Amino acid sequence: MLKIGALVSGGGTNLEAIINSTENGSVPNAKVVTVISSKEGTYALERAKKHNINGVCIKKTDFSDFDQYMQAMIDHLESFEVDLVVLAGFMTVIGEKFLEKYKDRIINIHPSLIPSFCGNGFYGIKVHEAALEKGVKVTGATVHFVNEETDGGPIILQKVVYIEENDTAQSLQQRVMEEAEWKIFPEAIKLISEGKIEVVGNKVRRKN
Repeated sequence: MLKIGALVSGGGTNLEAIINSTENGSVPNAKVVTVISSKEGTYALERAKKHNINGVCIKKTDFSDFDQYMQAMIDHLESFEVDLVVLAGFMTVIGEKFLEKYKDRIINIHPSLIPSFCGNGFYGIKVHEAALEKGVKVTGATVHFVNEETDGGPIILQKVVYIEENDTAQSLQQRVMEEAEWKIFPEAIKLISEGKIEVVGNKVRRKN
């Protein structure tokens, strides 16, 4: 059983999709065992509570330096024997110590087809605003491993979403979540739980 620790900062819609997939049998070999929020009172923590999953707030401002903050999160995840760390809308930078501890065991979802509209400054609604401003005809979502480069880790899965003529940033954001994010995030976890992928250099290779 793949034990998942989810890191969140907001509402937790992707967290909900992951939890549902593990509970309805579509991702049978994985389980969310703890949720860490970077802020108090996030709805993501309420979602965890509703599913009887441990939830805790660990804030950067509660620590005298960044390394102590990273170590506190590592200590918490280790106490739950977490195998895979999932960034489900986590808006805090991950430090080197954390990246080393969970190398090739941290995944994130980004609301575009990387390498388009990604990197520093591209997050949330800003990604969709940029896509519409550029006039691209397709966008989507990307699940990738996390490394020291923002949105630069090996790509696991991508899914295309077609942009409609009357789309706003808000409508596009919702459709990307519904049509792509909530589908490929659980799918990536399933592949990892089944040992069907490996990281070779900066690429992900599927195993038979």
